[in-house]
Amino acid sequence: MRRYPAFDIPTNYKAVLQTDGGYIEAAKAIAANIRVAAGGGAIIRTGEKVLQIEARVDNVRIITDREDYKFDGVIIATGPWLRDLVPALRLPLQVTRQVVAWFEPDDVAKFTPEVFPVFILESRYGNHYGFPAYGKSGVKFAKHHHRQEIVEPDHYERRVSGADEAAIRAPLEEFLPGANGRLLSAQTCPYTMTPDDTFIVDRIPGFPHIVIASPCCGHGFKFSPVIGEIVADLVTEQTTDFDISQFRLSRFA
Repeated sequence: MRRYPAFDIPTNYKAVLQTDGGYIEAAKAIAANIRVAAGGGAIIRTGEKVLQIEARVDNVRIITDREDYKFDGVIIATGPWLRDLVPALRLPLQVTRQVVAWFEPDDVAKFTPEVFPVFILESRYGNHYGFPAYGKSGVKFAKHHHRQEIVEPDHYERRVSGADEAAIRAPLEEFLPGANGRLLSAQTCPYTMTPDDTFIVDRIPGFPHIVIASPCCGHGFKFSPVIGEIVADLVTEQTTDFDISQFRLSRFA
């Protein structure tokens, strides 16, 4: 609390400081990745819905709402839609409804990136996380898995309710009272997780030219550069230099 006076933490709590920690602005990061990919020759197709993926011995057929494609190799990284696009695998993925909110601090100078960190806070309210105020936003704050609502990715409540706000605001009021101001904005999104709270990154058994990756919808986004390297190697070389044993499909056999 001497280092970060915005916090009001019980004295019996323990803290871990990661001095090289930070945050990524997701929209800017995605735009940058797309620019680099396009510069390397990738063809970017947006606003196109995948309807079916048909695995074949030596190629893959993908049917969308626009065209019928055939590829030599495919990486399927469709987040909450991954389970339904490869139903034969019966992937143990659970999609939950997540809510993130931005609050107006009483003194924004106490919550800028220079004096206030990205953080994760474990308390009797659950696991919450937050970001400093940057740009024109307030202090970002949310609960990991929020209210444990299991949803279908195409059909879930996108409006943020009073109950949603209450699930977030209680620890904010207790541990970060200076950030417990007016709700500036809030959003919902689907959160995709495995039973062991980690990822699936592997080739489909019998179809080495098809790679599936679950990480990047939810807390996996921050790992997307290395996940991208891994899946690119898997689909082109059928191997990777990284140890991905903890992400293999076989652990669910």
